[in-house]
Amino acid sequence: MERIIAVSAVGSLREEIAPGHLVVPDQFIDRTTQRPSTFFGGGIVAHVSLADPFCPVLSRQLVDAAQQAGGKVHAGGTYLCMEGPQFSTRAESHLYRSWGAHVIGMTNLQEAKLAREAEICFSTLALATDYDCWNQAASDVEIESVLKVLTQNVELAQKTIGRAVAMFASERVCGCASALKDAIITDRARIPERVRNELKPIIGKYL
Repeated sequence: MERIIAVSAVGSLREEIAPGHLVVPDQFIDRTTQRPSTFFGGGIVAHVSLADPFCPVLSRQLVDAAQQAGGKVHAGGTYLCMEGPQFSTRAESHLYRSWGAHVIGMTNLQEAKLAREAEICFSTLALATDYDCWNQAASDVEIESVLKVLTQNVELAQKTIGRAVAMFASERVCGCASALKDAIITDRARIPERVRNELKPIIGKYL
């Protein structure tokens, strides 16, 4: 596997990102607290760069594909990943807006981290289903209305992904494919055999 396109329902933190719009984010803010987010530990340390957490090449293809499919798409933006399963308080929603976040959801962050460690290109097609509760002119988040907008966007998302896949080149030109090249800190001779075997699909070529 070389590429992953995630599809995610999100709340909008910006007036210009209306329910039904698509967003291909380029940054994350992490507000999770309880989720495993690395393959490493237990005798091996690695620090991959996550300065730009989404693959820029795959994201550009996803934006182009969404436009071709007829979607209203926003290229770039910050995705705030919250723990959940509850939605935000109104105070939190205003705080996240003050941080510059554009959309909010409960998925994708750990997937992006793990994909980078596994040298897999990762991008997200975020489907705005509602305005988060900061917008009191709109109704507070209700699961029924969220599901209704999400259902309407399913066909558009399918068309977008189909077009994006058709754009894939046979060889990758981004840095995702070599993210681990200089990231493993542990002396190779000190990596436990059990860990070597468990992570062989990821680190095998660097041992």
